[in-house]
Amino acid sequence: MLNDIQVTGNKDTRSGFGDGIVEAAKKNENVVALTADLAGSLKLNDFIKQFPERYIQCGIAEANMIGIAAGLTIGGKIPYTTTFANFSTGRVYDQIRQSVAYSRKNVKICASHAGLTLGEDGATHQILEDIGLMKMLPGMTVIVPADYNQTKAATIAIAEYEGPVYLRFGRPVWPIFTKEEDFVIGKAQKFSDGKDVSIFACGHLVWKAIEAGKILEAKGISVEVINIHTIKPLDTEAVLASITKTKCAVTCEEHNIIGGLGDSISQVATKNLPIPIEYVGTNDTFGESGKPTELLTKYGLDENHIVAAAEKAIARKSK
Repeated sequence: MLNDIQVTGNKDTRSGFGDGIVEAAKKNENVVALTADLAGSLKLNDFIKQFPERYIQCGIAEANMIGIAAGLTIGGKIPYTTTFANFSTGRVYDQIRQSVAYSRKNVKICASHAGLTLGEDGATHQILEDIGLMKMLPGMTVIVPADYNQTKAATIAIAEYEGPVYLRFGRPVWPIFTKEEDFVIGKAQKFSDGKDVSIFACGHLVWKAIEAGKILEAKGISVEVINIHTIKPLDTEAVLASITKTKCAVTCEEHNIIGGLGDSISQVATKNLPIPIEYVGTNDTFGESGKPTELLTKYGLDENHIVAAAEKAIARKSK
């Protein structure tokens, strides 16, 4: 039951990255950190203190940072590049495509301050297209963890994972409800068994999906909530196992519904088991300045909108 899920605290996911990269560096001497003038925002201060010789400040030159990271892999280093998600992807897409993805370099692109929950910084920084940009690159692994613990676990895990990775996380303080040991790259995490509707979510919206699931359960609706923290490679086995039972689904993401998690789930369903699917995400729009939770509500990404989407999917199934 979703009501049994324990919240063990509240912390921002970027702090999970900051703590995780220190642990990764302790385990593997080849781990190095690069930043584009945002060490504090990316919680790198502890890393810099413990491993000053493995830290490179690139300044406000994100394209150069990606090129340096690609070069470092040739010597066996495992570079973690760090800046805001908007600058990690949109600003340097050509460099990532040519120097990292095409060359299959072992670069870990670590991106903070993603999505609407960046809040007051507004539309120019709230990138809502990055998951789509990155998952379309051949060979790129895309991970969007749900909370502090999962972000820390993912940060540690990608050091031992061969190949380019895009790791997306955020700024706001958020409930901690996962266990580090439960994270496995490419393996979906199921929070409840259900038969009426599947809810697939990533990032901050996993918690919103759990809250929505509790509301639906109180209405007598049996809900299956699944955390798709690894969007690529997608755990198609878990997706198919769930929708085979429920025959309808909702996808939830802090991202444009064009090109994101919803599209990935839809491809699996279309090829194997066409079902009614409702999408919770931004709808072909930019964001705006505001408080994170208020923006989620305004743009239709909160628990009440997920509940409404689930009820609509169930109604479509019964027709």
